[in-house]
Amino acid sequence: MIRIESPPEAGIRYTHRPGAYAILMLDGQVLVTFQRSPRAEFQLPGGGIDPGEGAVRALHREVYEETGYRLMAPRRLGAHRRFVWMPDYQIHAEKVCHIYLARPTLRIGPPVEPEHEALWMAAEEAVQQLSIPGDARFLETLLR
Repeated sequence: MIRIESPPEAGIRYTHRPGAYAILMLDGQVLVTFQRSPRAEFQLPGGGIDPGEGAVRALHREVYEETGYRLMAPRRLGAHRRFVWMPDYQIHAEKVCHIYLARPTLRIGPPVEPEHEALWMAAEEAVQQLSIPGDARFLETLLR
């Protein structure tokens, strides 16, 4: 598993927090989320895997919550690891980010997660705009 960002800081206890994230492509565009809070940034749709929940189930749930879209045919591409402060949960987390390639299908409605906006972005631009370097690296590898 790759780690692109900073290593863990000595003396900090990190909570293991796995998550599932989707690269959803259609006609050279990638579906991303613009998250306004706690800081404005573009991300791949996805999020935490709840206890007792499988990664693919979490992927379906999180993509729907953040974009309003359903997805199909998820294929795991790999994972990357991040050590971050999560202000929403007030924890330092070791995030293990499982990245999937999937096809978007039906948009059911707007995102149900507050502070999220779903938008389509040219894939090459998304590589530059994604705030998480590991996510950008997986997308960039797909485009080669």
